Amino acid sequence: MPLLRSWVESANAPDHPFPLNNLPCGVFSTPDEDPRCGVAIGDFVLDVTALEEEGLLELPGAPLLDVPFWNEVMEAGPEVWAALRTRLIALLAEGSGEKAAVGPHLVARDKVALHLPFLVSEYTDFYAGRNHAFNVGTMFRGPENALPPNWLHIPIGYNGRASSVVVSGTPVRRPWGQVKGPDHAVPAFQPSRRFDIELEMGAVVGTPSQGPVTVAEADAMIFGYVLLNDWSARDIQAWEYQPLGPFQAKATATTISPWIVTRTALEPFRTSTPPREVPLLPHLQEPGPMLYDIALEVGLTPDGGRETIISRTNYAEMYYSAAQQLAHHTTSGCPMNTGDLLGSGTISGPTRESRGSLLELSWGGKEPIPVDGGTRTFIEDGDTLTLRGQCKGDGYTIGFGDCTGQVQATLEDPYARA
Repeated sequence: MPLLRSWVESANAPDHPFPLNNLPCGVFSTPDEDPRCGVAIGDFVLDVTALEEEGLLELPGAPLLDVPFWNEVMEAGPEVWAALRTRLIALLAEGSGEKAAVGPHLVARDKVALHLPFLVSEYTDFYAGRNHAFNVGTMFRGPENALPPNWLHIPIGYNGRASSVVVSGTPVRRPWGQVKGPDHAVPAFQPSRRFDIELEMGAVVGTPSQGPVTVAEADAMIFGYVLLNDWSARDIQAWEYQPLGPFQAKATATTISPWIVTRTALEPFRTSTPPREVPLLPHLQEPGPMLYDIALEVGLTPDGGRETIISRTNYAEMYYSAAQQLAHHTTSGCPMNTGDLLGSGTISGPTRESRGSLLELSWGGKEPIPVDGGTRTFIEDGDTLTLRGQCKGDGYTIGFGDCTGQVQATLEDPYARA
């Protein structure tokens, strides 16, 4: 698909992340207006709440955009999603006869504050990148036992905390936690000294389910995708995760990018998951390409320093797609809700520079990586971590907006008593 040209001139630049082909969904506010729904187009946000109020958007079941989140649109289903996209393209396309009516509802993006684009119902994080799983398993169990016996058969995951999900730009406080003592002696309660990130994509569930669904049905349930940073306290995780897996190590924060890029916008970039090392059971087999060619990178900026790109990889490296993860999630009859968020798991490539966490990049802290003014094994206070993603089309770019968080120093001991 070539570039769809818009009368919003900035949207026509080939390297701009928000062309008419994209139209990602977000929530914004201005000093004079409370949070409301908008879509990004070029250097602007289009106030779609105002368009609905004025009758320029007439969607089945309206009003759907009178609340500061996209859940009502998502729950309305794929026919409404398609109708909304078709109408927005008609309003914003080059030569549109409704430019005069729409123009007053464009707000400069650099003048707005961005908020969580949807109400997160529940959050599940997966461990579905083979390179990451192999790297981490090798560190702790050796290469011969790196992958758990079930790993090549099912997408492994754990239930996280929806309350921990924050929008890009929200500061992240270094957590306290219980960690293993020296030589397995008495554990210590202290700030995490091995605080880390995980470069992930998040799939946003649009339509709910009440029973098992196929991979194809799961794919149709997904409204769109965000960048996702699964902040991880590795020292807390190492002590707590056996036998039930991550808990407090993953509960500090999960940062997502502010714009939901719809599944429709990503259609031209579909690609297949890698060849299977063992056959999957029928309920996890894919009817077609279910991943996307999304180039990803991680930047680390020390406090007062310059950014260093510490990782470059691609979403196509995943072993299991979001549709497979969602289908597997439903096999027990587990209901899925509008606004459920599924983290992909860390996206790592086969080379050191394509690893999606500092745990891998520094190989457990043994091999420091260079950054501006020094080196890093894990995150230091004041560091800003930024995740970016984009797809390259025929004369256009699909972007997600930065997924950024700065790590702040821990608070004093929360259990200290005067």
